[in-house]
Amino acid sequence: MSSEAAASADFSALRYGQCWEDADVLLEALNVQPGKTYLSIASAGDNAIAMLTRRPGRVIALDLSSVQLAALELRVAAYRELSHPELLILMGSSPGEGQELLYRRCRSQLSESAREFWDAHPGDIQQGIGGAGKFERYFAAFRNRILPLIHSRSQIEQLLRGGTPDERAAFYDKEWDTWRWRLVFRIFFSRFVMGHLGRDPSFFKYVEGSVAARILERTRYALTQLNPAQNPYVQWILTGCHASALPVALRPEHFECIRANLGRLEWHRASLEEFLERETAPSFDGFNLSDIFEYISPENFERLLRRIVKAGQRGGRLVYWNMLANRHRPDSIKDQLLPLDDLANRLHAQDKAFFYSALVVEEVL
Repeated sequence: MSSEAAASADFSALRYGQCWEDADVLLEALNVQPGKTYLSIASAGDNAIAMLTRRPGRVIALDLSSVQLAALELRVAAYRELSHPELLILMGSSPGEGQELLYRRCRSQLSESAREFWDAHPGDIQQGIGGAGKFERYFAAFRNRILPLIHSRSQIEQLLRGGTPDERAAFYDKEWDTWRWRLVFRIFFSRFVMGHLGRDPSFFKYVEGSVAARILERTRYALTQLNPAQNPYVQWILTGCHASALPVALRPEHFECIRANLGRLEWHRASLEEFLERETAPSFDGFNLSDIFEYISPENFERLLRRIVKAGQRGGRLVYWNMLANRHRPDSIKDQLLPLDDLANRLHAQDKAFFYSALVVEEVL
């Protein structure tokens, strides 16, 4: 089975410098258990690494892109070679100097292809590798060029202080949600601008309706119903670092556990389709599928879903996000896959990576 995404999108550049799915939500949705085996989309590696906090037996990370795997490799090397404060500096999560020296300490742990990529991108290392992707540069353009035209530094700081739900809602309605905010947001987060500056135009092939309107609605939810002071994704978008909150993989209480369990993580450059072709028996207790189904047709989605189910153990869970394209288990395989809608809806209401329109959790029967 060939990969539609591989045929239509460019994977030669680093698309994501960090993972943009909430690992707190992922770990609970997957119900990661000690000793079990999981398959994960690699992306930048954060969420595959976060799964190690639950001490699984094996985590296999896949990606079509060798440079995305280079991002994962450098993270693994950093956990092995650096202290936790040094890891945060290398990532760009906290301020500091000496990123080049930190990289040099990690470099011998990398494969030749990963070394070649990072050696050729010293600027990305210097600014922090968490900001090195196209998607992060898109947010940086918004943060540095657009946001100052709409809100003052003091307003941004007040937003990030959070407060009670009533205080957050009042601040958003009275000070943040101006006509200028809505106008510029709808332009900058439009299908055209996001496709060319942030993601890939082919990723919007199956999207219907207004992209910006949907994201604006979810943004209001994240800034009022959720607490920005506890949201690492909001903080990175607005400040370019993690001011007062960290994602799972970077929290200090998880550092030693992750370091101790790195041997349980492996990675391969392959599409999900071609990797599963080699699996002849149910092998996996769970699948972290990111939002990969957004980029393929409904017909290819169903074919791939059937192949995933075939590779899953009974009771194994599939976890994936919809951002703009609606993907859920079709009725044609309702005897093989059970939607866990109550769990998915509860976790989606807590999802700090707020721009997704739905979280999907399904269980192999």
